[in-house]
Amino acid sequence: MPYKRTQVLVCAGTGCTIGNSGALIEEFEKEIKSMGLDKEIEVLRTGCLGLCGAGPNISIYPDNIIYKGVKKEDVKEIVQEHLYKGRPVERLMLNESDQETKEIHDISHTRFYQKQKRVALHNCGIIDPENIEEYIGQDGYFALGQVLSQMTPQEVIDIIKESGLRGRGGGGFPTGLKWQFAYNEPGDEKYVICNADEGDPGAFMDRSILEGNPHSVIEAMVIAGYAIGAHYGYIYIRAEYPIAVERLKTAIAQAKELGLLGTNIFDSGFDFDLEIRLGAGAFVCGEETALIQSIEGERGMPVSKPPFPAHKGVWGKPTIINNVETYANVAQIILNGANWFRSIGTESSPGTKVFALGGKITNTGLVEVPMGTTLREVIYEIGGGCPNHKQFKAVQTGGPSGGCLTEEQLDTPIGFDELVKLGSMMGSGGMIVLDEDNCMVDVARFYMDFIVDESCGKCTSCRVGTKRMLELLEQICDGQGTMETLDELETLAMTIKDTALCGLGQSAPNPVLSTIHQFRDEYLAHIIDKRCPAGVCKKLLRYEINKDECRKCGLCARQCPVGAISGKIGKEAFQIDPDKCIRCGLCMKACHFKVVERK
Repeated sequence: MPYKRTQVLVCAGTGCTIGNSGALIEEFEKEIKSMGLDKEIEVLRTGCLGLCGAGPNISIYPDNIIYKGVKKEDVKEIVQEHLYKGRPVERLMLNESDQETKEIHDISHTRFYQKQKRVALHNCGIIDPENIEEYIGQDGYFALGQVLSQMTPQEVIDIIKESGLRGRGGGGFPTGLKWQFAYNEPGDEKYVICNADEGDPGAFMDRSILEGNPHSVIEAMVIAGYAIGAHYGYIYIRAEYPIAVERLKTAIAQAKELGLLGTNIFDSGFDFDLEIRLGAGAFVCGEETALIQSIEGERGMPVSKPPFPAHKGVWGKPTIINNVETYANVAQIILNGANWFRSIGTESSPGTKVFALGGKITNTGLVEVPMGTTLREVIYEIGGGCPNHKQFKAVQTGGPSGGCLTEEQLDTPIGFDELVKLGSMMGSGGMIVLDEDNCMVDVARFYMDFIVDESCGKCTSCRVGTKRMLELLEQICDGQGTMETLDELETLAMTIKDTALCGLGQSAPNPVLSTIHQFRDEYLAHIIDKRCPAGVCKKLLRYEINKDECRKCGLCARQCPVGAISGKIGKEAFQIDPDKCIRCGLCMKACHFKVVERK
């Protein structure tokens, strides 16, 4: 392959693809050719660069400059100014400049990237995920070669145990210990499963890893297979991730072609193959026993434990299940050593964690930080805080199984145990930021509505209990709740936690309990004052006209679709009948004089 002085790396993750990054690739190729630069510059698709909310994003290598929000009409300017004349287009740059010297900083020193450390995401945004040679060029499959040629299965398990790697799917169970249990089980038929059924609202970490670096998961699964004595694996991924699925298919085919999957890998005598199984989108299939049921062709419903999958999993055989991010760390641990991994993060939570930042946050996207980084650093220094100068209210971690944390808890170091102590959890890594305009009762209602919709219905606690909790929350949001309603809600939540069959059902009440604990005053405002402080719950809103300021023009009355506003033009101030008002807000929009108030 001829040497090219510059590479234009165009993000081809889901977010940027939706933003039409495919058209950017074509436009760059056209403009580069028209300038006679096609022998010097190549255009490549790559994985997620992290700053999803500002996409489509492109990176110029080796200049280490990122352009954000690139449009088709910007391409010609980038080619002519940067790629031809060597003058970066500053208006599109993510990079920051020194205020005194005006020197452009490397992107690693920008506010968004400065405190990040990419381990699980180490190749995302750097390599072409559909080219195995680029993965190999970044030491890909070196760990597998080292394992098969120099290490025994027990030595592999020992280094994973020594590293302290804990499952990144939510539970935080020690990965090496899980592998040890499966290794100790007798029998020649064992299985390795990758849980890529990422179902939390706002979570897209696993999807981005598979889209940007699928070989890291494949390599780790082969290593895991060798460690426990398995020769077959399944990647269980939701069908709603078409880009990730296609890149996985490509990666598997390429690995087989080079002898990195299949029989006699690296002439070691070890055989391992894997296949993709598509999930139908059921949230409960993220629970490991439900996932196994789905792979076996049954309805995805949890079964009671023990036995655990490491003892009796798919097809009744010993099985290890880890999620995408967990596997993405394995090869790095093998290559760099357990002590290297332990040097990152904290004593109880070594390594890094990938988070999907979403909600009311300036820099929506994907971040990877060392464990022990505070929530404040992630939200304000990396995420840029709440946009439009809005006041931060809470951050929801752990999705429907987690809880919300307030301003007073933002200096908490991120770790599995630390978040649990505060009534939340790590979860898979979704981090939803909420501001002053969010109603916490409505947030709890949203998550409970999601749980009710996604419950498998197997156990009464979850099937009936969560539905009743949703009804109680809707009563409170509609202004029909009483203090007895709140008491019943709390009692029911604790009962479900104690009696639900699986971990998803047991953690389902967490968002409700968390919001009651942290924002009890908002629940009381809904119940006692019949008022929604954030102005979100429609049935608790009131629209009033300031009689002293009313210009008697009648604009509001003309816009009211139900005739709830009365008055006389030029003679009598207008007023709103609260019994007729449907709270549509059209009167407020129609009033040029801002005398209609929402309370």
